[in-house]
Amino acid sequence: MPFMNQIQSMWQSANLYAWHEDVLYLAALLGILAVLMIRFRPVDRRSVVATLSTFGGSLAAQFVSGFIVQIGFSGIGSWLHEAGLILEGVTAIRLGGMFAFRLLLPMVRLQPPRILEDIVVFIAYLAWGFVRLHYAGLDLSGIVTTSAVITAVLAFSMQDTLGNILGGLALQLDNSVEVGDWIKVEDVTGKVVDIRWRHTAVETRNWETVIVPNSQLMKSKFSVLGRHGESPIQWRRWVWFNISFQIPPARVIDTVQKALQESDIHNVSASPAPSCVLMDFDQSYGRYALRYWLTDLQNDDGTDSEVRGHIYAALQRAGIRLAFPEHNVHMTKESEKHEQAREIKRLQERTNALRKVELFNGFTESELLAIAQRLKYSPFAKGDVITHQGAVAHWLYILIEGEAEVFLESPGQPRRKLSTLQPGNFFGEMGLMTGAPRTATVVAATDAECYQLEKAAFEDILKNRPELAEEISRTLVSRRFGLDSMQQDVDADTRAQQMSLQHQDMLSRIRNFFGLKSGA
Repeated sequence: MPFMNQIQSMWQSANLYAWHEDVLYLAALLGILAVLMIRFRPVDRRSVVATLSTFGGSLAAQFVSGFIVQIGFSGIGSWLHEAGLILEGVTAIRLGGMFAFRLLLPMVRLQPPRILEDIVVFIAYLAWGFVRLHYAGLDLSGIVTTSAVITAVLAFSMQDTLGNILGGLALQLDNSVEVGDWIKVEDVTGKVVDIRWRHTAVETRNWETVIVPNSQLMKSKFSVLGRHGESPIQWRRWVWFNISFQIPPARVIDTVQKALQESDIHNVSASPAPSCVLMDFDQSYGRYALRYWLTDLQNDDGTDSEVRGHIYAALQRAGIRLAFPEHNVHMTKESEKHEQAREIKRLQERTNALRKVELFNGFTESELLAIAQRLKYSPFAKGDVITHQGAVAHWLYILIEGEAEVFLESPGQPRRKLSTLQPGNFFGEMGLMTGAPRTATVVAATDAECYQLEKAAFEDILKNRPELAEEISRTLVSRRFGLDSMQQDVDADTRAQQMSLQHQDMLSRIRNFFGLKSGA
């Protein structure tokens, strides 16, 4: 019986020593906070459970300290009791901070950065530590007087840690990086999932979480992907492909761009629309790029693959093959025959184009063939100026593909559009036949293809058949009268008289320009 009384006495003494009067209220409060956190913030369940476990451990340490003191080890018991109190306060601060910053403030539509929670909790830890030091009988005035030395020592020994803390604060305050942003730091590309006092956590597409020190983000250059003012998050991607020089760039660009803009591809933005550009000339092919805007930055490779599939299908439909590097040229008889066939076909196409031009109506097949061999293929991109008003150029153009617009330019006034030329039209004939300056400016309204015919191609034919000069002069005068709207209301006799006079003048100018004898 005396032994049981002794045990009961020790139990009561241990309880009186171990617990402070507010421990039950604190435990109840932390329990309520923990239940609310687990209910409304299940993502933090592990942290809450770990904090509660630590709180339970602190209570156990205090309880054990009471028995240790009762059996005579007062020094160890006091130390364990103080450690339990400190740990109790730390866990209470930790759980309170989590509740305030992760549940309470978001409920009132405030989203403080995580690093602010870390700093506030850290300051509370320091304050609790100083409180316990004060109750332990330590004179804090001595610490204050030596704070400058301590601060210097801490700053020197913790410069990397302080750099990370200050870097994290700077990133949060100026919104350089936010949780949810996609960033690229050196060889790491991923999504920012957390910004803490020491580091920024980045999740990559390979299911890796890369820890980047905040000081590194402040010292080096990094890219925030997809962010452009108030526009939706989308990132421009480049898909490269190569096409032979034999295919006109305008055809390649139009084929690919039209196909991609008309396709409904998942994760490809409709605005801005996909665009195709010719980026470079390689040794044996043109290097093209299809640029599109990715709306889901997580699915870059898969979307690139789908876009490549659309490009390949569009090129196949248009009969355009992807190019590959060519370094060696093998000449065989078969290739010579193939080249000859291509040359014959090319000359036939040019001869057919010449037959549609009224200027050459009086030419024989052999003369047309001779001129066709001298034609120069001249492509123009949309917006190119083909001829300038007032320029002197001894050649004409035959439009075979696309459209061109004719403008009249007057000093101090904007251009005035006169007409639109379609395939089969020609212009610049006065410069070719008489050397006269251009009377108008011609601009490519679309990507256009022309044949250029120079004076030298005409000279031999006109010298062999000088009578062609008369036919050509009549054609030119008739064409001029047909284009001159002021001549439409003139009576037939006057019109015939004017045409006759202009015909003689035109014929004289052609003969002089080509050095033909009069009356030949």
